[in-house]
Amino acid sequence: MTWIDSFRMAISAIGAHKLRSFLTLVGVIAGVAAIIAVMTGVSVVQSQMEAELSVLSNRTFQIMKFPMGGFNNNRNLNFREIARWPPLTMDHVYTIRERVKSVDLVGAELWHYNTRVSYRGESTEPRLMVCGGTPEYPENNTHYVELGRNLTEEDVVVGRRVVVLGYGIAQELFPFTDPVGKTVKVDGRKFTVQGVFAEKKSAMGGQFDSYVLMPISAWMDAYGVRDERGNPRSLFITVRSRLGVPLEEALEETRSVLRAARGLNPRDRDTFHWFTSDSQIRAFNDATAGLKTAAFVLGIVALVVAGIGIMNIMLVSVTERTKEIGIRKALGAKRPAILLQFLMEAVVLCNIGGIIGVLIGFGIGNVVTLFTDFAIHVPVDWAVRGVIFCSVVGLVFGMWPAIRASRMAPIDALRYE
Repeated sequence: MTWIDSFRMAISAIGAHKLRSFLTLVGVIAGVAAIIAVMTGVSVVQSQMEAELSVLSNRTFQIMKFPMGGFNNNRNLNFREIARWPPLTMDHVYTIRERVKSVDLVGAELWHYNTRVSYRGESTEPRLMVCGGTPEYPENNTHYVELGRNLTEEDVVVGRRVVVLGYGIAQELFPFTDPVGKTVKVDGRKFTVQGVFAEKKSAMGGQFDSYVLMPISAWMDAYGVRDERGNPRSLFITVRSRLGVPLEEALEETRSVLRAARGLNPRDRDTFHWFTSDSQIRAFNDATAGLKTAAFVLGIVALVVAGIGIMNIMLVSVTERTKEIGIRKALGAKRPAILLQFLMEAVVLCNIGGIIGVLIGFGIGNVVTLFTDFAIHVPVDWAVRGVIFCSVVGLVFGMWPAIRASRMAPIDALRYE
């Protein structure tokens, strides 16, 4: 008997008892669907997170005084200790530009929140952000100017009152007019619009289109060189590695130069933090690892329980078909052929449930895309793993019934009533 013959017989046997087969498959379907649904849901969110967390280019990292979003490369430090560190200044920006040979773009940023932008009586809600930056901002943050022009070094040097508007702000204040050259008020201060960023939509509430970029020198004139507590403001420094230079190499060289500029001894800790887009993505993956593990364990438990059910049903099937087994053996069927027949039936039965579970899991996991702008995502790797594991469950729990069938004596089987 060939594998194809065994497969056909397995399908025929399963089809002969449709209701029993379906009830047997419920556990398999539930187990696989639970795993695939969670993995799909996490993959949907993860793929969107990766797209939106990658605000920095894949060659860029950022250095700051305070850790961003919990990405702390100096563990076991408290806020008070970090607050005593000296601020990062434009001097550090110039030092990195001059002394770090593995990088080609070094920019600086400062941010202010809850800002209002107005034009001729029309005003946005006070929920916008203002970035004081340098000309390197668009390249390092992968958000490019679509209309007009970017900041220039001259704008920064003279503190020119010019801004680049986010796409959403330009659409709100200038729905039918070219905003370039117009004068807007940012928190009551007049600035000339010299550019508009390209649209950069967010499915997770990111304000990519709701901020204003101005020269960092003009930002300091507007919002002060000290924060609300009277402390000197510390810059966010964005650094891009040269083409062909590994990001880790550029980061390590920058770190060494910055440590030397801050007068740190070899045993001293860094008095600054850094992060990359990859570090944010890894943190998200770490945060969801527990959920993935829990779903996998619950799914495995459900599949094991379902496997026990499949074994019981297969034992019943062997008992019901005892005379059939006896006839086949009397006609010359060998033990391996009988073993293969019932083992194939268990594997096919389990995989039917697995495929149904995968499809249901994909559907449940992508439900979130119906209510958001998230893209549909299908984790094919987990689907393959689910089907493979179903095959293993079928083999393991179908083995004993198959062995029992293959060991039947032909005479006893033929006499069975």
